[in-house]
Amino acid sequence: MEQRLLSHNKLATKGHTIKYRPWTIAFTEEFSTKKEAMRREKSLKGGQGREYIWKEIKNRGLLSA
Repeated sequence: MEQRLLSHNKLATKGHTIKYRPWTIAFTEEFSTKKEAMRREKSLKGGQGREYIWKEIKNRGLLSA
């Protein structure tokens, strides 16, 4: 996870990743395989997944109103 965050904040040179720097970790889940993690990440990037993440962020007080 640390390597992924480093990639988003320092190593990437184009695209969505650099447009919204700096990235911070607001939500994590653990999976036993990379395949499971990638499947979950894909689902979270959809409409219902994004709603779920925003709700979690607000419930945990990680978003200033």
